[in-house]
Amino acid sequence: MRVVLLVACLLLPAIASAAGGEVKLDRANVDLRDAVSIQRGAQVFVNHCLGCHSASYMRYNKLLDLGLTEQQVEDNLIFTGAKIGDTMTIAMREEDGKAWFGVAPPDLSVIARSRGADWLYTYLRGFYRDESVATGWNNVVFPNAAMPHVLWQLQGVQRLHTEAAGDHGEAHNKLVLETPGTMSEQAYNGTIRDLVNYLEYMAEPASVKREQLGIIVLMFLGLMAALTWLLKREFWKDVH
Repeated sequence: MRVVLLVACLLLPAIASAAGGEVKLDRANVDLRDAVSIQRGAQVFVNHCLGCHSASYMRYNKLLDLGLTEQQVEDNLIFTGAKIGDTMTIAMREEDGKAWFGVAPPDLSVIARSRGADWLYTYLRGFYRDESVATGWNNVVFPNAAMPHVLWQLQGVQRLHTEAAGDHGEAHNKLVLETPGTMSEQAYNGTIRDLVNYLEYMAEPASVKREQLGIIVLMFLGLMAALTWLLKREFWKDVH
């Protein structure tokens, strides 16, 4: 059993590398302390993602922790008649999703914990036009994904170009912007970063408070350790 476990541990990096492919993930650089960025990301989510993807473990009232009021959430982020305490569910049935996309769109409540912020950031910027796919879109991070590029009007239309190999290199693919969108590349990247920041927040809304509480607990334990050491020294100062 020990030998089997050792071999599995040695092979795990190779297996992970093979599963992850050769795509280099870009850094998302999300910041869960940036409430304004998360607010913007929530707006992108409800406008472009919530039509197909539910977030059944996220309630609208958790957005109040970002500094929004109930009225702001109801006016700007709820378009379905849901109540402030309801979860972010959708009307599309699972069987309809399978019929339209070939697979039901997944719930995105914890997608950031499943995939990671860098994966999502690279994926949402990696769509390109591909007429051989049913949706007309493909992705460099997730080839043949069932999801179409719902943000193409913002980013524009990209094409995948294969650059010829050099004398000592290999041919590699490169995304080229064929038709500009309504946003510049920098603005679109910022929008995707805000969206990923929201997805990261949605996966664990209490993460920032948990970290802050952890720091307070560690400071308290450090103070108590110092007081305990001083008390011990006082009790033992006359013992020779």
